[in-house]
Amino acid sequence: MATQTAMPNGNGALASTHVADIQEQEVALAPKRRKVQPKKVEDEGLMASLCTLVSEHQIGISVNLLSLLSLTHIFFPRARSRTSKFFHMSYYNPETDMYGCGTDDLSFVILWTVMFTGLRVAVMEYLLDPLARLGGIRTKKGLDRFKEQAWLIIYYTASWSLGMYIMYHSDFWLNLHGIWEGWPFREAEGLFKWYYLVQWGFWIQQILVVNIEEKRKDYTQMFTHHVFTTALMCLSYGYYHMRVGIVILAIMDFVDIILPTAKLLKYMGYTTACDYAFGAFVVSWVATRHVLYMMVCWSIYAYAPVDMAPGCYIADSSSNPVAFVPASNTSQFEAYGGNNHWGNLLKAYNDRNGPICWNPSIRYYFLALLLALQVFCCIWFATIAKIVYKVLKGSGADDLRSDDEGEDEEIEHEQTRTIFNKATTCGESGMSAITPKEEEVGADALTFARLNGASQRRQARRESSRASGISIPGHGDRKELLGRIGCDKPS
Repeated sequence: MATQTAMPNGNGALASTHVADIQEQEVALAPKRRKVQPKKVEDEGLMASLCTLVSEHQIGISVNLLSLLSLTHIFFPRARSRTSKFFHMSYYNPETDMYGCGTDDLSFVILWTVMFTGLRVAVMEYLLDPLARLGGIRTKKGLDRFKEQAWLIIYYTASWSLGMYIMYHSDFWLNLHGIWEGWPFREAEGLFKWYYLVQWGFWIQQILVVNIEEKRKDYTQMFTHHVFTTALMCLSYGYYHMRVGIVILAIMDFVDIILPTAKLLKYMGYTTACDYAFGAFVVSWVATRHVLYMMVCWSIYAYAPVDMAPGCYIADSSSNPVAFVPASNTSQFEAYGGNNHWGNLLKAYNDRNGPICWNPSIRYYFLALLLALQVFCCIWFATIAKIVYKVLKGSGADDLRSDDEGEDEEIEHEQTRTIFNKATTCGESGMSAITPKEEEVGADALTFARLNGASQRRQARRESSRASGISIPGHGDRKELLGRIGCDKPS
């Protein structure tokens, strides 16, 4: 039978403590006897190091690139013929007050890709992070998810509103035939072209984002979806089919406003409101991505061959149409490249004012990519149906696409560099009556009976932070970071 002794506790009272427990505490408080050498980090290669650098310093890299480009443009006048392509849209025609399309526009797309990379992280860290904390979110995963979804709400609300404004003032508002009549559209209005190029830059940046965020179960589908979307924008721009592109973007963007909103309500604990928002999302998903979207696909198949006469369209150096060679004139149609599908699809990039031919079989290239996206939408709709079934049974609308990580851990309240964090907790204001006392203990004296996978990962991150002296939330373990951005498999 173990001997017991009386010891004073923190309140001045006597507490009964086992002698064996006292001996264990004495052993635990023993000084560290030997120094454990930190494990040597293996050489991860140039590409892995580059991926880590980009992931950890997105704002810095974006600001440095933009600063370097701006300084070059200002202080080197001879370079402005090249640098101006990044800051201004190219191919302006003063006679029509419209813009043409060509390879110089790719510089403008690259600029916005870099800008979105820095802007996204800046908004998430300096605006959305303190808002999430004020909303009561304290776990790391909850903060990350809140910021990611809130950023999507901000962007898609702006992009969808602008897209609808452009469509409302166009010739193809609620008119699918108007998408094709009058093709080829070698020039576009300034706002129309700006919107399309900025959207293109955003979707290129989304390919980077899907590899930076913690991977979900449908990572492969999301990555492929973004690649196909970028390819569609590239081909539609090269073939002067921006009208159908803006219609599809507007259809897709609407759902991407409602779904993140439902998720934010879920993260903040408003379960009932989340369920109502999720119901609105389901209705809008079916209406936009399985009805309106397929109507556009049908117009490509059925209306385009009727509204666009097969043949080659010839223009002068100012993009003004001067002649038309019908496909029935086989020899000339072939001579102008009527059967060269890829040459026509990339016409804006290889010969922007040259003859461009419409061959009805070209539409199958676009339909293949668009229907591939519809396959992904059907896969995701199956996941949505599972959530609907859970809601009807009385459960909340959980995101079944979440990543398969272990239990989430609550992070300590950090004082950020924003005005939103002027509010302090009880512990920060000195109102807590008792604060825990931490003591350094010997590593050799500590024994653990069992640690699950999640605990081991958290312990490894803590040890890594102590060894380096640097603690970056979510990136404590280098291999885990590389696995998260797709450069290595997580350990």
